[in-house]
Amino acid sequence: MSENNAAVHAHGLRKHYGELVAVDGIDFDVRVGECFGLLGPNGAGKTTTMKMIYGLAEVEEGQLQVLGMDVSSHRREVKARLGVVPQAENLDRELTVRENLLVQAGFFGLPDEWAQRRADELLGLAGLSARAGARPIELSGGMRRRLLIARALINDPALVVLDEPTTGLDPQARQSVWERLEALRGRGVTLLLSTHYMEEATRLCDRLVVMDTGRIVAHGSPAELMERFGAPNLEAVFLQLTGRELDA
Repeated sequence: MSENNAAVHAHGLRKHYGELVAVDGIDFDVRVGECFGLLGPNGAGKTTTMKMIYGLAEVEEGQLQVLGMDVSSHRREVKARLGVVPQAENLDRELTVRENLLVQAGFFGLPDEWAQRRADELLGLAGLSARAGARPIELSGGMRRRLLIARALINDPALVVLDEPTTGLDPQARQSVWERLEALRGRGVTLLLSTHYMEEATRLCDRLVVMDTGRIVAHGSPAELMERFGAPNLEAVFLQLTGRELDA
């Protein structure tokens, strides 16, 4: 794929933290309109890769283009077109659900009338319209994750980056978040997802890379990987590649 046609183009991407090699020369492309996954255990380099994409960590070596722009020289422009769902919850607990969306809209300088309409639309998408006046502390864990996703969409981003979006959720809440992400994918939104849940990767990702100790050890669609390794599921694929089971 031409790097100009990719939502994300990474080549030889590398990042160190002292003597620790967090990301060790990885290459991948994310196509516009797909859900692309980074699958691997904690410490595989997924979150560091994500942080370089949305500008929280600097690129140390290699090439990284997001939406056709070099992230090192166009960080502000890239951030303006991204939506980010962080692994750690960072909602403002002093604000209501709706106010969390409107404050986020203000960070992007969005017109107030447009932001009001967009907030109502996203509350509906997240299934939170009836809780618009509640504060985050009054919501369940699954509702808070859905609010984080809604907040990430307030600027109508070209790419949504989701770092471990269902970590810590019970199975029912996880299913609810998956349904929202599937709806986004159905609308043509480009999603970049990191996860260590096999079922999540199988259900949501059009294509993915399997990461371990900062490197990409396999790539393809879930079905392609299972066929290539003669495995019944992605967990068995990972076991063949690394000799160990993936933490769940």
